[in-house]
Amino acid sequence: MQGADKGQAPSLDGKDLRIGIVQARFNEAITGKLAENCLAQLHDLGVASKHIQHVTVPGALEVPLALQALADGERFDALIALGCIIRGETYHFELVANESGAGVTRVSLDYQVPVANAILTVENEAQAWARVEEKGRDAARVAVEMANLLEDLS
Repeated sequence: MQGADKGQAPSLDGKDLRIGIVQARFNEAITGKLAENCLAQLHDLGVASKHIQHVTVPGALEVPLALQALADGERFDALIALGCIIRGETYHFELVANESGAGVTRVSLDYQVPVANAILTVENEAQAWARVEEKGRDAARVAVEMANLLEDLS
């Protein structure tokens, strides 16, 4: 929910983290801006560019498979999913939104690696643009926070 009370996060330090990003190209102007905001926030949190691997895939349905490939290498402390699904006139919206979301969650649980899901599911392009900055930055913060938390818990 945009503008929601997200609580107070702990101090976020990403300086020793390795982060993988999978960006869907469908609705590329929007997903590119999501990626730009996400990368800017990762850098602000201390994640070095050399410790970020950013790959693109055709669409949201392909995101989980690429996340799985990144997770399989066990090189990343956290992963980030970026995409944008805009409701159309058919049931396809629900299928893509539900299946991509389930796939992202499955990768996180199967590999025990945090995956920040910033695949936007919106009614129209205006809603997507209204969420691009906040959700891109949120994804970076979630990835860093959860990577640090899992390190503390292990």
